[in-house]
Amino acid sequence: MDDACDLLCLDLPHAEEVRTRLLSADLAASAAERAKALADPTRLRVAAALAAGGELCVCDLAWVTELAQNLVSHHLRRLRAAGLAGARRDGKLAMYRLTPAGSSLLTALVGVPAEAGR
Repeated sequence: MDDACDLLCLDLPHAEEVRTRLLSADLAASAAERAKALADPTRLRVAAALAAGGELCVCDLAWVTELAQNLVSHHLRRLRAAGLAGARRDGKLAMYRLTPAGSSLLTALVGVPAEAGR
């Protein structure tokens, strides 16, 4: 099947209605950046570990995912930069958690809430 129409047929009222509801270019770019952050399998696993564990430090995340701490830290920085993870200090520990946007995107990608995907 060819992906183009054989006849120019524009339903202008319907097309205009759809255009008014279309994502802005800025919103589409922002959403694409968040999606790219979870497009990496390692970041997806780190995000899933955060979803399952709630709030975890890098040491625990490294142990859970069986990855080096510096690699986990790198991926956490990418998740934080995309707004999918947040962090807080607890003494000398840095504690990480998914943001609501990160949790929603992870659920959309894996098809079930992350806690149920074990």
